[in-house]
Amino acid sequence: MARSADAHDEWWRHAVIYQVYPRSFADADGDGIGDLAGVRQHLRHLAELGVDALWFSPWYASPQADAGYDVADYRRIDPAFGDLAEAEALIAEAHALGLRIIVDIVPNHVSDQHAWFKEAVAAAPGAEARDLFWFRPGRGPDGELPPNTWQSVFGGPAWTRVTHPDGSPGEWYLHLFAPEQPDLNWNNPKVREEHEDVLRFWFDRGADGVRIDSATMPAKDPSLPEFAPDATPPDHPYIDRDDVHSIYRSWRAIASGYEPARALIGEVWLADPDRFARYLRSDEMHTAFNFDYLNSPWDPSALRTVIQDTLDAHAGVGAAPTWVLSNHDVTRHVTRYGRADTSYGHALRQHGTPTDLVLGTRRARAALLLALALPGAHYLYQGEELGLWEVEDIPAHLRQDPIFHRTAGQDVGRDGCRVPLPWSGEEPPFGFSPTTTAGRTTAPTWLPQPTAWAGHTVQDQQADPDSMLTFYRGALAARRRHASSLRGDSFRWLDADPRVLAFQRGPGFVCVANLSTAEQPLPPHSDILVGSATGTPSRDTVAPDTTVWLRTD
Repeated sequence: MARSADAHDEWWRHAVIYQVYPRSFADADGDGIGDLAGVRQHLRHLAELGVDALWFSPWYASPQADAGYDVADYRRIDPAFGDLAEAEALIAEAHALGLRIIVDIVPNHVSDQHAWFKEAVAAAPGAEARDLFWFRPGRGPDGELPPNTWQSVFGGPAWTRVTHPDGSPGEWYLHLFAPEQPDLNWNNPKVREEHEDVLRFWFDRGADGVRIDSATMPAKDPSLPEFAPDATPPDHPYIDRDDVHSIYRSWRAIASGYEPARALIGEVWLADPDRFARYLRSDEMHTAFNFDYLNSPWDPSALRTVIQDTLDAHAGVGAAPTWVLSNHDVTRHVTRYGRADTSYGHALRQHGTPTDLVLGTRRARAALLLALALPGAHYLYQGEELGLWEVEDIPAHLRQDPIFHRTAGQDVGRDGCRVPLPWSGEEPPFGFSPTTTAGRTTAPTWLPQPTAWAGHTVQDQQADPDSMLTFYRGALAARRRHASSLRGDSFRWLDADPRVLAFQRGPGFVCVANLSTAEQPLPPHSDILVGSATGTPSRDTVAPDTTVWLRTD
C-alpha cells in the first residue's frame, strides 16, 4: 500500500537516528551535568559517526523529578542545560552538518511545578483550573482513600492528596507516573490547544520532528473505573483508548503544514500489532518505536517472528518500520546479550545476573548489522557506539531514578543506562566534564562512571580498527553506500539453517546472521561487503553470533 508523501523526502522512513540524553552526553560548564554547550562541542563526532538525525530527551525547564520528563515549561530550556538561544544555535549548527533535530513531547503529564498545576492546587474544588487535571474527592467517610485503586507505572498508588491552605486534607489528583507528574485532562480543549502551540513553537525554531512520550496514555475514561489486571485495549481505561487518535490526527495536520513536513514519532508500547498499526495510519504518526524487537531475546526463531510481524503490520498501513536495541529506559543491550536469558522487559531487569561482556559485545555487533539491513529506520542510543554496558553497581544513595525510590529498591530502575559518557582520559570523568572550570575543580558527574570504562573512551577507540566505534562508523558508512539496496520495502527470506537469519534486500544484496553456536556455510556470493566480527572474515562460512552482508550474483 503506497503512502502519500508529506514532502519530497520522507527521511524518517530510512534515517539512522541517535538519541541524545542531555544530562549524560557532555558537560561544558563543569557542574557534572551534561548541557547543550557540551553537545555543540561534539556535534562533529555525531556527524562523523554517520547518523542522520538527533533525538533529544527533554531539555525543557524542569525540577528533574523524572530526568526532565516532568516538564514545567516547554518554551524554556532548563538552566542546567543552557537557554533557548543555545538550543536555537545547536539546531542551526546541526543542520549545517546535515543532522536533523527531533525534540521530545510529553503529552500525558506535566510537572507539579507547571504554572497550571500550581494554579489548580491553589484553586477550590470544581474550579476551572482543576479541570486541566484529574482532581477527584477521595473515598471513605473523610475521603482518606484514593478515588480508585489505580497504581503508578513507577510503583505505589497513582493518586496523591493535596492539602488546603489551612492544612486540612483536600482532593486527590491522578499521576500515572511520579507524584511530581500530574496527568493532564485531554478532554479539556485548553490542553489540546496548548500542546498544538508547543509543536508550532519548536517547528518554527527548526525542529524536524517530535518524539511523543507514552503516546498511548493521554486519553482517559472520564469515569476513571476500576479495571482487572489483565484488561487490554480497547477496554482499558487509559491505555490505547480509541479517542487518543484524534490528538495525533490534529498534530499530523500541523506537521504536514510545514515545508518540509515535520515528523511524528511515537513511543507506543502495545502487544497487539493491529492496534499498534492504527497509530501509523496516513493521517497520524509517521513512525513508532518497535519495542517488540527490542524486547526479543537473541534467538533466531523469536527474532524471525518479530521481524516478519513488524513488516506485516507496517505494510498494512504503508508505514516504515523502526528498529531499536537500547534507549534511556532499558538495560543496555551489551549487557542483555551477555546473559543466559537475553530477553528484556521492564519487570525483568535481571540486575546482578552473571554477564559475559565479551559475548554480549560480539552479539551487539551482530545485532547492529542485522538491524541496519532491515527495511525502515534505525535508532541508536548514546554510548552504544562505544560498546558501553549497564552500570549495575551504582550505590543506593546515588541512585536518582524515581522507580528505585518508589519501589524501595525492589526495582533498581534505569540509572545504569544513563551514566555519563566517557570521551577521553584514563579515569573519571573521562573528559565528560572539564578538569577545572575557572580555576575550580569540577563537580562529580551526576551519576558515577565505572573506572572500567578506561579504554572505552571515544579518544581510545578512534584509532583502533577493531573498536566498537570504528565498527559503528564502518557499518553506517556501508549502509549509505548500499542505499539503493537498503532503502524501500524489498525484503525476502532465504532458505537457511533454522538457527540462521538470511534475507535478501535489493538485487545482489544478502544479509546473513548466524545465531547458532557453530560456524555456518554462507550462500553463494561474489563479495563480503561488511561483517560484524573482528579480523578478516572467512569467505565460505559465518562464525557464531556474527552477521555479514554479501554481494551476490
